[in-house]
Amino acid sequence: MAGVDMVRRDPNNLNDHLRVSFEDVLAEPDGAHSVDCVWRNSFKCFECGKGFCYKALTLICGLPLALWWGCEFACITFSHVWHVTPCLRVLMINCGCAQKVFGTFMNCCLAPVCEAAGLFFSNIVVKNSK
Repeated sequence: MAGVDMVRRDPNNLNDHLRVSFEDVLAEPDGAHSVDCVWRNSFKCFECGKGFCYKALTLICGLPLALWWGCEFACITFSHVWHVTPCLRVLMINCGCAQKVFGTFMNCCLAPVCEAAGLFFSNIVVKNSK
């Protein structure tokens, strides 16, 4: 377990959007305050309920889901190593060949036509008729 950080469990801040506190969910505006003991105990109930429910769900579902996601990413890695990357390499090789054919066509057939048209139109002089 040397590779598992038991203190910082989200070092890349992937789940910052899930930081929910009591004040983010329940808030009493001025003029509408409950009795202090209700507000204080509501806070304790919220925090305990959130903590207990999360721990119970992770206890029941955490290991099977970790196994599932490990297998999922292994399948994605396998797919990329043995299928996607070789297909992309084939595509790059074929596109490189097509690029050479297209470049040769442009240089041999279209470039002389464009050059001749440029020379032809470069001799046109537009005079102001005022």
